[in-house]
Amino acid sequence: MPVTYERLLGAAQEPANWLMYGGDYRSQHYSGLNQITAENVHRLRAKWIYQMHRQKVETTPIVVDGIMYVTRPPSDVIALDAETGRALWTFEYRLPSKVYTCCGEVNRGLAILDSTLFITTLDAKLIAIDARSGRMLWKKEMADPALNYTATAAPLAIKDKVIAGIAGADAGVRGFLDAYDAKTGERAWRFWTVPVPGEPGSETWGGDSWRYGGASTWITGSYDPELNLVYWGTGNPGPDHNGDVRPGDNLYSCSLLALDLDTGKLRWYFQFTPHDTHDWDATQVPVLLDSTLSGRARKLVVVPSRNGFYYVLDRQTGEFLLAKPFVKQTWAKEIDRTGRPVLNPGQEPTLEGNDSIWPGVDGANNWMSPSYNPGTKLLYFNAREERRRYFKTDAPEFRPGESFFGGGGGGGARFRPEESWGKLIAMTPETGAIQWEHRILAPPWAGVLSTAGNVVFSATPSGNFYALDARNGKDLWHFNGGGRVYASPITFLSRGKQLITIPIESVLIAFGLD
Repeated sequence: MPVTYERLLGAAQEPANWLMYGGDYRSQHYSGLNQITAENVHRLRAKWIYQMHRQKVETTPIVVDGIMYVTRPPSDVIALDAETGRALWTFEYRLPSKVYTCCGEVNRGLAILDSTLFITTLDAKLIAIDARSGRMLWKKEMADPALNYTATAAPLAIKDKVIAGIAGADAGVRGFLDAYDAKTGERAWRFWTVPVPGEPGSETWGGDSWRYGGASTWITGSYDPELNLVYWGTGNPGPDHNGDVRPGDNLYSCSLLALDLDTGKLRWYFQFTPHDTHDWDATQVPVLLDSTLSGRARKLVVVPSRNGFYYVLDRQTGEFLLAKPFVKQTWAKEIDRTGRPVLNPGQEPTLEGNDSIWPGVDGANNWMSPSYNPGTKLLYFNAREERRRYFKTDAPEFRPGESFFGGGGGGGARFRPEESWGKLIAMTPETGAIQWEHRILAPPWAGVLSTAGNVVFSATPSGNFYALDARNGKDLWHFNGGGRVYASPITFLSRGKQLITIPIESVLIAFGLD
């Protein structure tokens, strides 16, 4: 049965499938399935394994009526029988010989609308593929890869459009977010995330620094059908760590954008980290939920930011409501009543290197998916407790095929174990109050899944896939996958039985009850 827009709207009421990157348009990464519970999850066993033959798989599969569609790096698509893991067809995309990437050859997923799959490629193309046969239907260039543009995020299919983001802020690109006609591939609109001189926000850039200003859109956003707004995060300004050449707040970098789906016009924005010099992209998945604050019904968007603060915004107006730290952070005294950080002195990168800064360059959180469980009314997400050494270099010049960092942040081996670890947090989203934490040895890269069975699933960087009780954080089950995990788990039904799947290093593993 085709995946119509109506089916996508009701994705949360169709838990047998996993129809989009975040599970539904709210990006809650939650499933109403409850065959696997806190009481029986210890009986999980591997049911099938599919070898991807690639390293560092970061994809989130989708599942539609018994078929799993999964991307394989750098830009391939595979259709699998969701019950057995048997390959049905494979679409292999041939990349040009030279493609610049800052962070490896990765792809994070795909979208579906009707019977068409959509994927972005490492050479900055958007491709439509027939979901039944694996045949390519059309290909459109989003940007010129010779200018360091690339793409890694799963698109988001809404109504008759496909929303697709771009990557490359660490290589001197000027960011944007695009919408394309799902049938023809013609571009419907483009929102540039770095304004040109004369446009609102251009006064926050010095000289011609806007030309290489970054603010890429490299992780999938969310959508509110009632407001007809798309919510999408933006990355760091460029160059990353030397802000001397780009004085000002550098809009709309490190921001959450609310855009009109039909026109691409900016409705509102919120900037988490003005004039970022720590590479704290705001490309965290924005989670939408409805709740009551101070006796007033609110449509909220919540974001555990890479800068170490958890934020609550009104998603209709962009009004700042709350910010609280969820890890150790040293760069800001506080977030003021307007949502702007009040900076601590001595917390910028230096030519000699600055060892005193928390969180680290990979952030307190990153691109991995959080999960909101409407049953427990808790938000679950992974956090990274890290101190790192930040340094800046002389301002770089833009050159195709080269990085545009202007410095860096590393030195993890120099710090003690208590200065580099991780945790899974369960939080009351309206207040930022932490209800429980599950500590792990190393900063995590995995996303989180919660279910109606009162189970929370996630993984450690070393490959330990584990389950916790969603109510209290009790350790319930684990599986040593023997490889790194840079992905988010999902769940679905196969022949009436609930399965859980996650990529571990180069394999995709599905688990079910014995």
